[in-house]
Amino acid sequence: MSQSGFFTASLSASDPEIAKAIELELGRQRHEIELIASENIVSKAVLEAQGSV
Repeated sequence: MSQSGFFTASLSASDPEIAKAIELELGRQRHEIELIASENIVSKAVLEAQGSV
C-alpha cells in the first residue's frame, strides 16, 4: 500500500483477514441466537444484592 492510500484504504484492502473475521462475526450475531443461562438464572444472594442498590 502506498503512503497516499494509507489513510483512505478500506479495512478489506488493508487487512483482508481481519475484515473477513469481522464479516463472519457480524453474520453470526445476525443469524444465530446465543443463550447464556448465567444471565437468566442467579442465586438468591445475587437477587438480594441487586435489591440493595
